[in-house]
Amino acid sequence: MKTGTSKGKFYLALVIFSLIGQVAWVVENMYLNVFIYKMFHATAEQISLMVAASAVTATVTTLLIGALSDKLGKRKVFICAGYILWGLSILGFALIRTDLVHSLFFPLVSSTLPAMGLCVTLTIALDCVMTFFGSSANDAAFNAWLTDATDETNRGAAEGINAMMPLVAILVVFGGFMGMDQSKAGDWTLIFTVIGGVVTALGIAGFFFIQDTGTKIPENQNYFANIFYGFRPSVLKANKPLYVTLLLLALFNISIQVFMPYLILYYTEALGLADYVLIFAPAIILSAAFTAVYGRVYDKFGFKTAIIPTLSMLMIGYVLLFFVRGTALVFVGSLIMMCGFIGTGAVIGALIRDCTPKNRAGMFQGLRIVGQVLIPGVVGPAIGAAVLQNADTLVNSDGTTSFIPNENIFLAAFIAAIFAWLVLIPLCKMVKKK
Repeated sequence: MKTGTSKGKFYLALVIFSLIGQVAWVVENMYLNVFIYKMFHATAEQISLMVAASAVTATVTTLLIGALSDKLGKRKVFICAGYILWGLSILGFALIRTDLVHSLFFPLVSSTLPAMGLCVTLTIALDCVMTFFGSSANDAAFNAWLTDATDETNRGAAEGINAMMPLVAILVVFGGFMGMDQSKAGDWTLIFTVIGGVVTALGIAGFFFIQDTGTKIPENQNYFANIFYGFRPSVLKANKPLYVTLLLLALFNISIQVFMPYLILYYTEALGLADYVLIFAPAIILSAAFTAVYGRVYDKFGFKTAIIPTLSMLMIGYVLLFFVRGTALVFVGSLIMMCGFIGTGAVIGALIRDCTPKNRAGMFQGLRIVGQVLIPGVVGPAIGAAVLQNADTLVNSDGTTSFIPNENIFLAAFIAAIFAWLVLIPLCKMVKKK
């Protein structure tokens, strides 16, 4: 733990801001896909476009705000103000309703199809706005703050807590709203209102317990030059392990993004698991607990020992989910896959923080987002959409059709993960830490 940082306040900020941030990202990464699919019958290509547009927005935002937070030496104001605006933008989704859009823009048209198309467009546009605020607060400022506030002795443990939060967030969101009817606009209004309100309230509360680390780059540094600091050839040459790790991060997340945008729809539409939250809640709890503990393996034994088991688990989970259909076996496959997914992400994240140059954490957050969000967010869903191009369809009550995700998304994700191994092998030789 860095000196000058209260351990109690650090872990309080880490747990609460990481969890609520991931709750908001669940809305962005998983719930919006379900929202436009259920309410507006979006296609796989439209879902892929939304993910890609958000990925581009997140990358540009993190580059700009990360470098700015470095220059000012202030993470707290970006985190707290960002969370407030992030929450308000989530509230905006409650206004995207077919009946409202139809009455405002298509009052003389009897069909609701034009309104549905516009609702998809508005959702994608507001998603980019939400991503701007969320990436400013979480991707740029919060992650830079986490790097500043930890050191080589506790980064694995801290990253283990940070990495488990996406699963806990899924449990919180899906468990909290499991009784909602996702085909009703009123229920979506409640979902967006509650989550948006919580995120906004946390941003206000953060002003009272987040402690700035005081990290600041020298005064003579040029802000606009520092935006692209991580892309300089000289910086790459001086930090080769970091860049190879970022390449591994990109390949790993491409594998994840092949199936993740369609995962809930696969459970509900292809497997018919209407009560999937109850079925997979134990898998989420167990995998989150696994990840919280597993981060310490990195601290004690190093990168190579920690990464190989989790990446192997991820691929074993893919194999099981591709072949099995029964509820019990799908549960086992999901558990193994989620342990591998979050565990691998924690190990890679800890190594990135270890390899990040001191006093440059904000500048490198944009580069991290290139590997974590931009490349995977564009490539992964596009692969998934291509795989599902000839998927079976179902007829909705209004006569329109929707695609049904199938098990081929896991086969494509498995193939993508093979490329991660090709980078992992030389990286293990480059990393000095055990």
